[in-house]
Amino acid sequence: MNTSTENPILQGATSELPLFDKIKPEHVLTALQRALEEARHTVASLTESTDPTWQTLMTPLEALDERLSRIWGPVTHLNAVCDSDALRPVYQQGVSLMAEWSAELAQNEALYAAIKKVRARDDFSELSMERQQVIAHALRDFRLSGAELAGKEKARFKAIRMRMSELATSFEQHVLDATRSFTLHLTDEADLAGLPESVRAAARQRAEANHNGERNGGWLFTLDAPSYIPFMQYAERRDLRERMYAAFVTRASSGELDNAPIIDELLSLRAEAAELLGFDHYSAFSLASKMASSVDEVTGFMYQLVKQSKPAARQEMAELRAFAAAELGMPELAAWDIPFASEKLRLKTYAISQEELKPWFPDHQVINGMFGLVEKLYGIRIKARAGVPTWHETVRFFDIFDHDGRRIASFYLDPYARAHKRGGAWMDECVVRWRRPDGSLQLPVAYLVCNFDAPVGDKPALWTHDEVTTLFHEFGHGLHHMLTQCEELGVSGIRGVPWDAVELPSQFMENFCWERDVVNLFARHYETGELLPDALFEKMVAAKNFHAAMQMLRQIEFSLFDFLLHSDFRPDSDDSVQDLLDRVRDKVAVVKPPAFNKFQNSFSHIFAGGYAAGYYSYKWAEVLSADAYAAFEEEGVLNGETAQRFRRHILSVGGSRDIMDAFIAFRGRKPTVEALLRHAGLSDS
Repeated sequence: MNTSTENPILQGATSELPLFDKIKPEHVLTALQRALEEARHTVASLTESTDPTWQTLMTPLEALDERLSRIWGPVTHLNAVCDSDALRPVYQQGVSLMAEWSAELAQNEALYAAIKKVRARDDFSELSMERQQVIAHALRDFRLSGAELAGKEKARFKAIRMRMSELATSFEQHVLDATRSFTLHLTDEADLAGLPESVRAAARQRAEANHNGERNGGWLFTLDAPSYIPFMQYAERRDLRERMYAAFVTRASSGELDNAPIIDELLSLRAEAAELLGFDHYSAFSLASKMASSVDEVTGFMYQLVKQSKPAARQEMAELRAFAAAELGMPELAAWDIPFASEKLRLKTYAISQEELKPWFPDHQVINGMFGLVEKLYGIRIKARAGVPTWHETVRFFDIFDHDGRRIASFYLDPYARAHKRGGAWMDECVVRWRRPDGSLQLPVAYLVCNFDAPVGDKPALWTHDEVTTLFHEFGHGLHHMLTQCEELGVSGIRGVPWDAVELPSQFMENFCWERDVVNLFARHYETGELLPDALFEKMVAAKNFHAAMQMLRQIEFSLFDFLLHSDFRPDSDDSVQDLLDRVRDKVAVVKPPAFNKFQNSFSHIFAGGYAAGYYSYKWAEVLSADAYAAFEEEGVLNGETAQRFRRHILSVGGSRDIMDAFIAFRGRKPTVEALLRHAGLSDS
């Protein structure tokens, strides 16, 4: 058995960073079980006090929470970035252990009572605003976790929480396995017609890396975004597009990987949990910790966007159908034709494509240019640090320094797609900024993860402008985590920020990708060093809102489906999940997918992530981010004073302040939807 001196997970919990080069699956349960045993003893002793204070109760609780986060966090991260058959079973056991602990802690009546005593103390008002917010959030979360339930109801709520955690993990693993199980291996170059050379080169490299018998040559395509998206946009072989599309939209919808039973059980459990707590449905439960105040406010917001974008979306679709019929010989557009026809229309209309732009966006220049932007805006400096243990040789590590040379944060950057890595892009906490009980300051560390094509041969990785925007988005999340000035764990960085406002800094960062002065920081041809020509940049900007209305409706479709699924839908009724999705599409969509499309079976955001009854948050936060960016448009895109104000009122306050108050402090007023509509080209003005 490993001891604390031998177990790298336990060692990493007390060092600056996790020891990723030493962690093995056999270390996980030993470390976690030991940490949970210590945590239970700590909580038991803390609740014995009859006169708890911040120092005697909340400070040791924060230390306990931090230790568990430092032990379990690296394991959850490894499960996402290098999933393996050896890690999977111990990770699943760890999920169960953590779910049991979370439910146990959340329903600890003695602990709940102790925190209420701290709140009721005469000196509570003398605590800092951060500490007051930590206690307010803790009491709210206790209520939402069933702390006020009793007897059978309390036991049932705990069992529901644990089961939901297991189901979410299974859902995500099914999607990963289904994505990985399909490949399209082509050996005839004629089948590659229409595909740009960069897409072919990446597919060739994929085939060479896949040493499974005959798959050593030819071209290999997968359902991962860097492979799937350009294939659907450019491949002229319609039957192959159909094959790829069918595989993509039916992931996790059959056999042992079928997520339909998981969806049904999750919805039933969520509805039951909400009812136990006295909510009408799970959407109402979800809003109890969000910025939006009511179900009507959320649905009204979404239907407002539908009203303002659907006429334009109908026109966009009519133009696409007419173009496809007249110039592509496609009198009927199938779902697998739309990305292809759209790219052809974009090319004809604006004479520009994502592939054409890639030579101007080599990975190292984009990364350095993005660093240069935030350095200029916020007066910071970013420097690479060598020798830090990572989970893959392509992962890099960076430190952030403030204007006076003090190190204030760090981050890992893992940009490339590979086997056994979860799809998509995300930012996550590695270490949270915190004033430790001994008075020392723990600095924040972030994980920044994307899934872009890796370098091919001796060429740098060349990214699309969409991928550049994705990188900026995730770095916006990272800055929110890393530039916080909060020193209490519960409100530091992104903690305590309402879920429907947490996308504000990330979506805000995307706007800079359309500014000439910013693009000049990194858009140089990887071979010649030539700056992106004005003509190309102007075409890029002109094409920015191509099919923006249809894209808006697509996001609203997902958001309404999610929200109504958790409010109007009854799992025990004759209606099916598919029936509800079809009704939402009837109201919202201008493009209807084929009947075999099982999009919901891979909708990880709401069935395996944190967005259940909260997917609307993307659009809700986009209103905030667009309006915040409008201040930069009014005062100067690279205006340092505006940026410092944004840092001070938005990026640095974490969850220590009401987000609407913080926005008003930055903007001078409440947000309006006008900037979002203007940025999308849907404004009347």
